[in-house]
Amino acid sequence: MVWVLAAGLALVALGLGIKVALLRHGIKGLRRDLVERRGQDTNTLLSLPCRDRELRRLASALNQELRTLRQERLRYQQGDKELKEAVVNISHDLRTPLTAISGYLQLLKSQELPPDAQRYLGQIESRTESMKRLTEELFRYSVVVSEENLAREPVDLRRAVEEALLSFYGALEGRGIDPQVRLPEEPVVRQLDPSALSRVLGNILTNALKYSAGNLEVALEESGRLTFSNSAPGLDPVAAGRLFDRFYTVEAARNSTGLGLSIAKELTQRMGGSIGADFHNGRLTVWVKFPAG
Repeated sequence: MVWVLAAGLALVALGLGIKVALLRHGIKGLRRDLVERRGQDTNTLLSLPCRDRELRRLASALNQELRTLRQERLRYQQGDKELKEAVVNISHDLRTPLTAISGYLQLLKSQELPPDAQRYLGQIESRTESMKRLTEELFRYSVVVSEENLAREPVDLRRAVEEALLSFYGALEGRGIDPQVRLPEEPVVRQLDPSALSRVLGNILTNALKYSAGNLEVALEESGRLTFSNSAPGLDPVAAGRLFDRFYTVEAARNSTGLGLSIAKELTQRMGGSIGADFHNGRLTVWVKFPAG
């Protein structure tokens, strides 16, 4: 009798063990599928090989949440696309009247005007130029974020830095800045979009021109880390941390649109790199890194 009872308990324990094992297997599969489906734009729902009623109810509830999540994602993507297109169209439409206003202002400047009128005209011209810069940068930003893919090809970062500095030679010389450049002897090649990289470097150098107190150090490491460092008395750690925010400007850069570094960040991340800024002892360092592979 004792042996029969022991055998019965053993069978019950074995059955429970098998049941628990099947439940664990089902839960693991459910968790794995949920992680995969959550980041995918797919209609495929969760499948559950286990026949447990409660687990199937859980899978059904999760599938309903996945359907809702996909609908919300599609709605967001459509709205985001429409907003970007609207910004591009508005920015484009603003160009024509602003160009016409600038033309009329030039005609007025050629006329004999009282001193007060000349002063007011100067203020109008300044504000118009600011609007033109903002409209142009807004248009460029909208185009950048709307582009689906960037071309990739082998690019030598060392040569790209040299070309960027050469293109800014006149502007740097006009500010009395003689950049100190440290580049590795060997090429640093990465798979990047040449046009996008040129825009990133150009926007960073433009930022350096805005805030530099007359010096600039540029360094490229073999690891693909590139730094632009300059004295920036008009900044502080809080302002430096917000330089990549859209439309953020500081008092030292009233003519800035606040989109240059935002565009640089967007393009850098889409090329698989990272970008940031540090501020220590009155010195701003903007860094970009494109890891190998």
